[in-house]
Amino acid sequence: MVGGVEYRSVGRSGLTVSDLALGTMTWGRDTDEMEAADQLAGFLDAGGTLVDTAGSYGDGAAEEVLGSLIATGAFAHRDDLVICTKSGIGQRDGRTRPDASRGNLLAGLDQSLARLGADHVDLWLVQTPDVSTPVEETASALRQAVASGRTRYVGLSNHPAWATARFAHLLQPEPGLVAAEMEYSLLQRGIERELLPAAHALGLGVLAWSPLGRGVLTGKYRHAVPADSRAASPHLSGFVQPYLNSAAAAVVEAVVTAADGLGKAPLDVALAWVRHRPGVASAIVGARTAAQLRTALAGADLVLPASLAAALDEVSAPTLGYPERL
Repeated sequence: MVGGVEYRSVGRSGLTVSDLALGTMTWGRDTDEMEAADQLAGFLDAGGTLVDTAGSYGDGAAEEVLGSLIATGAFAHRDDLVICTKSGIGQRDGRTRPDASRGNLLAGLDQSLARLGADHVDLWLVQTPDVSTPVEETASALRQAVASGRTRYVGLSNHPAWATARFAHLLQPEPGLVAAEMEYSLLQRGIERELLPAAHALGLGVLAWSPLGRGVLTGKYRHAVPADSRAASPHLSGFVQPYLNSAAAAVVEAVVTAADGLGKAPLDVALAWVRHRPGVASAIVGARTAAQLRTALAGADLVLPASLAAALDEVSAPTLGYPERL
């Protein structure tokens, strides 16, 4: 542990990551290179290692910014980082859509490596399900990427439990599937129905994206939409909107009440809840500014009292039905 940041294995693999990860979705668009440099420096100073990016973030701009920062050597060296990137978005019929074909995946990985200025990444994920490509073909691309040394480990992002189990079967015994990157927060607990139990049984580690409920669990939207927030951004407002409702508001108020009782910020409580859920290897924090990231890192040592965690579990519990509950 360094300053509250812990190190965990991703599932049953040998890959070790910091339990807080730095997300880069806004880099190269809402976050310029200077701000990104401050984020990366602060993240490393706090003991962070895992940096999460994707070829689709800013149409490659996020990876370019990360690659530029690594190249200078002033902010980070390649060996200081555990880099996770994602591929699987392509152009079909003139539209951007999932494309997990072997050709598009491997081409996307090569493009990511070029932008990062690296010969390999530590973890490579298929970004989203593609129902038009056979699972066997996608699995063959993951296998080839490991065999060629372009990635050390492979996993999936945003895939349902049945598909995750299918990929895990196809990739045994080598190279093996090690991670599932999924949205998980007090406002989105859907993975508890099937994905989390499947990940546990298969030995996969969960990387939780948007652990702050797309920013809503910080409490910033309780009374209005701040002008400088994601919800006010023309390209991110639709991302936040699903959680600006009465059901989410009730959970936010519970988090605020818990935070007041502990003398902490709401985001500290929301992050602590996710980080200590069974099966979670790391929670990905995507801050727009270095100041926001510092705030998130400052509460990294918080462990919720069991009674408080149970109360938050109850107020945010997902609806279960057949066949999860008979």
